[in-house]
Amino acid sequence: MLKIRLGVAPSAGTGPGEFAGLARRLEDAGVDSLWLSELVYSPEVDPMIGMTHALATTAKLKVGTGVAILPGRHPVLVAKQLLTLAGLAPKRVLPVFGLRPARAAEHDLFPVPAGRRAAVFDESLTLLRRLLEEDDVSFDGEFFQVDGVHLGPRPAKRLDVWLGGAAPAALRRAGRLADGWLGSFHTPAQARAARIAIQEAAAEAGREIEADHFGLSLAVADKGVPDQLLAAAAKRQPGVPVEDLVATSWSEARRLVEQHIEAGLTKFVIRPGHGDFEEFLAHFQADLMPLQN
Repeated sequence: MLKIRLGVAPSAGTGPGEFAGLARRLEDAGVDSLWLSELVYSPEVDPMIGMTHALATTAKLKVGTGVAILPGRHPVLVAKQLLTLAGLAPKRVLPVFGLRPARAAEHDLFPVPAGRRAAVFDESLTLLRRLLEEDDVSFDGEFFQVDGVHLGPRPAKRLDVWLGGAAPAALRRAGRLADGWLGSFHTPAQARAARIAIQEAAAEAGREIEADHFGLSLAVADKGVPDQLLAAAAKRQPGVPVEDLVATSWSEARRLVEQHIEAGLTKFVIRPGHGDFEEFLAHFQADLMPLQN
């Protein structure tokens, strides 16, 4: 039986002050995981620093990035951060990376050669995975060169690297280079098609992605869909009714999660569409946590 797991993301605008006790609150509530987005021009905590704090203040809660940007960062430094976190909190670090920031204004913060972001991403992932899996790494690529790099002990359990993305090239990249996939703004039918495309790309590359390594980020806006969320859904899926992409009630959230489970997805990040996190958490516990097995 595949493991169905549901985690949560903080409310939009959750700054360090509000975030400080959040991880302990979630662990006490029995929540499986906490997910942090990379939103630089915002009050939200930096995902790597937020992960560190959350892992240090809990014993069981898993913490992931949903998603962090890899191109524009040196993969050796990213690998060092992840190996350190995984050593301090074994089996609780869930990195998910993406190609570019969600906000255009932040693109320049992750500089890559013009027109080469996808190529940098592919090479970064290749080097990152080797650094996470091998004790001594030499690499001579187009963008990165390292010789005999050793970053210290690796965790006993191999650290999985997941990717986001929805474009055909992103799905092929996930199949070729990732251990799992976290989508967003997908209908259940689209999520099924994405899963199949990733599995086919993995098979072509002589790889296999575990069946329970496919997930979805789902916003719940039970008090009306905010304009920013409407705009994001319309940008990602023009012409698709927002109700198929965003849950407009908790009963709809359960229906959508169940349909995505039928489509072959097993991991879910539930995001608040509004600011009252305690109310959100109470509904999450009552309406969605029973779906876990």
